[in-house]
Amino acid sequence: QVQLVESGGGLVQPGGSLRLSCAASGSIFTLNSMAWYRQTPGKQRKLVASIASGGSTNYADSVKDRFTISRDNAKNTMYLQMSSLKPEDTAVYYCNARGLRAGYYPYDTWGQGTQVTVSS
Repeated sequence: QVQLVESGGGLVQPGGSLRLSCAASGSIFTLNSMAWYRQTPGKQRKLVASIASGGSTNYADSVKDRFTISRDNAKNTMYLQMSSLKPEDTAVYYCNARGLRAGYYPYDTWGQGTQVTVSS
């Protein structure tokens, strides 16, 4: 099994910054794409940003130029640096990872989520 643990959420004022982390562990053979999603009550989970194993990135238009996704392959950890935060960024943020685990079985795993609240 592959597990993801997120950390770094919290309460921040508009215009502030937060850094989220997502650490993967378990029987990982490959860790291919990793991504951050967010969800608000009653809404579908939406992609915020993704990063491939080679480092190529993709962002939702709403966070471009404010958020930066990165990963440390040696630590199997992904980060999301969030700056110039707005109240509309308030959500539960989930990390997702896809790859192959021991035995070459594919996995598509989610973390438990971390709350980010942007409010004065």
